[in-house]
Amino acid sequence: MEISRASAELLEQHVRELTVGIGVRLAGSPGERAAAAYLAARGGELPGVRVAEETFPVWERAVESESLEVEIGGRWQPFACSLFGLAPSTGGRAVEAPLRFFDAATGYQRRDLAYLKGAAVVHLGCHIESPDDYRRLMAAEPAFLLFVDTRYPGAVALADGLFPAYVHAYGARTTVNVAFQDAWRWDRERATRARLRVAGERRRSRSQNVVIEIPGRDPGAGAIYVGGHHDTQAGTVGADDNAIGAASVLELARMLAPLNLGPTFRLISFGAEEQLSAGSAAYVRRHRDTLARDGRFMFNIDGSASALGWLAVTFNGAPAQEALLRDVFAKHDLPFALNRNLCPYTDQFPFMAAGVPGLWIFRMNCASGVFYHHRHDDTLANLDLARAARQLDAAADFLARLSESGDGVLQARPAAAEREAAGRMWEALYGGWKGFEEASDR
Repeated sequence: MEISRASAELLEQHVRELTVGIGVRLAGSPGERAAAAYLAARGGELPGVRVAEETFPVWERAVESESLEVEIGGRWQPFACSLFGLAPSTGGRAVEAPLRFFDAATGYQRRDLAYLKGAAVVHLGCHIESPDDYRRLMAAEPAFLLFVDTRYPGAVALADGLFPAYVHAYGARTTVNVAFQDAWRWDRERATRARLRVAGERRRSRSQNVVIEIPGRDPGAGAIYVGGHHDTQAGTVGADDNAIGAASVLELARMLAPLNLGPTFRLISFGAEEQLSAGSAAYVRRHRDTLARDGRFMFNIDGSASALGWLAVTFNGAPAQEALLRDVFAKHDLPFALNRNLCPYTDQFPFMAAGVPGLWIFRMNCASGVFYHHRHDDTLANLDLARAARQLDAAADFLARLSESGDGVLQARPAAAEREAAGRMWEALYGGWKGFEEASDR
């Protein structure tokens, strides 16, 4: 079959509209809604497809102002900070507390965290992957938390969010991200106290998934899914994370729609990925029975266009599917680094929890990911869209060949042990199939 080539020009058009025309696209915000409207409109221009929007509840981060001061040598000095998504503000009040340094790598081994009560806790580590550790930290009642992303030891305060299931179960304290180099300075210069003020508050809102469906010629062949996301973290236009993924959803829909393939294709741009893949989780909960019956594979694109770096794939599928992926990408002269570990921080993971094999494709430019992760400089200038288009050529080829590969490959499933591990993560980090209707107000 002949597949049209991916267009770097169309990718640039879509990414430019999302990042320059619309800008920051926080979950539940007008910017996110504008992005969804753009994607639905462009998808609706394709012949033979059906476009739908599915909405779900989220908390919108609605910060009006935020300021952090740290006392060093008897003088208060200002530092940048960014309130975590889902974290409560200080209600516009200035909250002052003594600094306590706490490293997540070893700190939770302590039996008693009471020494953190009433403190401004400099928390080395941005993700708390154990719900029991998070529960203990909340029970310690710190005044507020200053999270340090130890993956990226830079001079810029990144943006991030708390895990919704944790907030729902155990509440939240005011939590902001601070720059690694600032925290380093506080330690070296014996900083004593911190003063934090955040005005504005999280508020209830709705996010949306945009679903572009290409009907298959064979009703019994099941469905293949392609995903990206259109929301961003605070203060970033998110060109690579993940305007390129949303643009890729549109471009792959354009490339695949004329092929008359056997399975149905559902290409989805998810909302609220930055709230621990809330959009993808909402989708699989809503369509659980359909996924169990018809779900064949999920191909997720997130952060795939860094100019300098290397291609990487997190793969959770069957050996025959991996062999096909390697064969197709080798044909396109696109070697990649393969990781078979489960990663709960992408839109592919909820599909894996639903038993659907899949992968996440991305490009790294440093050992921990990309240097502009969740920063203001994640812009179009960092992207190589010609390279991204080449990757989509390979992706479309793989998806087309997978769709026609026969039941032995198309209906293969991940190993039982891998599915069981995904189920445990799904329960711990996402709240499982029940989930929750809204975050706690505590």
